[in-house]
Amino acid sequence: MANEFKLPELGENIHSGTLTRLLVSRGDSVQKDQPLIELETDKAVIEVPSDQAGIVQQILVSEGDEINVGQKIILFGEKVAAADSPQKAQKEIKESAPPVPPSKSDISQMEGSVPKEPQKSADPKVPAGKTGTKVYFLPDLGENVESGTITKLLVSEGDRIEENQNVLELETEKAVVEIPASMAGTVKNIFVKEGTEIKVGDKILEVSVGGEQQVREEIPPLKEAQEVAQKATLKETEKSELEMPAQLEQTKFSISPEKLEVVPAAPSVRRFAREIGITIGHVPGTGPGGRISVDDVKNYARTLNQQKRGVSQPLEGIEAEALPDFTRWGEIERQPMSKVRQKTARHLSYAWATIPHVTQFDKADITQLEKVRKQFSKQVEIVGGKLTVTAIILKIVGTSLKKFPQFNASVDMEKSEIIFKKYVNVGIAVDTDRGLLVPVVRDVDRKNIIQLSIEISELAQKARDKKLSLEEMQGGNFSISNLGGIGGTAFTPVVNSPEVAILGISRGEMQQIYKDGEFVSCLMLPLSLSYDHRIIDGADAARFLRWVAEAIENPFKILLEG
Repeated sequence: MANEFKLPELGENIHSGTLTRLLVSRGDSVQKDQPLIELETDKAVIEVPSDQAGIVQQILVSEGDEINVGQKIILFGEKVAAADSPQKAQKEIKESAPPVPPSKSDISQMEGSVPKEPQKSADPKVPAGKTGTKVYFLPDLGENVESGTITKLLVSEGDRIEENQNVLELETEKAVVEIPASMAGTVKNIFVKEGTEIKVGDKILEVSVGGEQQVREEIPPLKEAQEVAQKATLKETEKSELEMPAQLEQTKFSISPEKLEVVPAAPSVRRFAREIGITIGHVPGTGPGGRISVDDVKNYARTLNQQKRGVSQPLEGIEAEALPDFTRWGEIERQPMSKVRQKTARHLSYAWATIPHVTQFDKADITQLEKVRKQFSKQVEIVGGKLTVTAIILKIVGTSLKKFPQFNASVDMEKSEIIFKKYVNVGIAVDTDRGLLVPVVRDVDRKNIIQLSIEISELAQKARDKKLSLEEMQGGNFSISNLGGIGGTAFTPVVNSPEVAILGISRGEMQQIYKDGEFVSCLMLPLSLSYDHRIIDGADAARFLRWVAEAIENPFKILLEG
């Protein structure tokens, strides 16, 4: 009997990811905790390990697919199931290919229960074991990602390709990714060009292939009728669904074509809506063609809750004004915004719109600190770290968050609560060629400066090499952004929601400071603290930043008060 391996929980608010690479093949012997797949989430590529040992009997997904938490990925067994017939080979292809809605003849057969999908035989012109052709379509790119721009074609007509070989580079909302082929063969036709926008399900290549499972596939096979039947069930029982979700799962209904309404939503979205008691047909979709996402379901549920409580819906954005015709005044050049930049813009717009920002400024005299830093820098380099101002301030901030707990918190406006955290994790902003990434240093208050220096160096290098894991970018309570290496006298960083504060560091400069009746030259470091005014008052912010500045000037303060 085959054992199923399903995609496990990925982390808070992470429900899916894009399969970038399969690390095992059919027939492979797998050990427990051995990585099976590489999965790309919003900003990280992670390896997903197996929770069991066994032999890979069947792989139910393909590279490029969008996989949801709880979805079946691999079947393990004691031996490999043979695909000894064209019908069985076609069935395996169906399970991994993009779906299309069922025909009216299929729908008319749905009476009282969900029918099985009709078998699709192999093309008689291409018998199993002989050469034929197969069309490769653009697979799912991720939730709410329906298209991408081809930045580079990696193969040409006539090239011989292997299974899992990358055939093109595609820029999506998340990043520039390489799209691998799901079959081996010779490239017969290329249906796309560099610089063009293609959508999920579009034809990419036609490949001449051969082997026991190779059949001609001109269009994606039929979608299983079960998803449509579930929709009809929800439409028929939209009132009872909210009151008796458990009974809904056990009840069968007759389905007719006139009652059937196709709603553009993935099975995982339908399941999520059903679990929280929402009728999927009532949810307005914001995706292409009205496609409904998990976020759409959450927003709809939140709106219903607010209406019950008599609370108005919060501001979600500002309507954009039409731009003028800039060509009236001179020559212009338009360049498309990268997908990563689009994602960053949306997140920062949300943070700026929902958090009432205030920024407090101060300066710290680092004249003596800089001498000490240079004195001990070689000692830290020997053990693999780099003693920087950021590492020192990170330790100071870790102590200050214990002394000022309101800065180590988050706001839950729906429950009117403040969440105070008993752990101290701090994110460090890293500038990369893909944009700004914020890896998190954990348990800052429990580590010394040497340990923090080493960890910052390792995380920064991982960020630039695109090797940060999802776990390494989650769980931050406070952020630090150091622009001193670039320049500037001060700036107002945007709070990284759901955190409530962020510290900006600018370039230090020599200034004349009046001390003890005379002017002396001091190396002054500008500090900028942006904070959430909903739970942090201005006086608290001034005290916090002044404490940090004094600790920078006299690190003994950490030992004395920390």
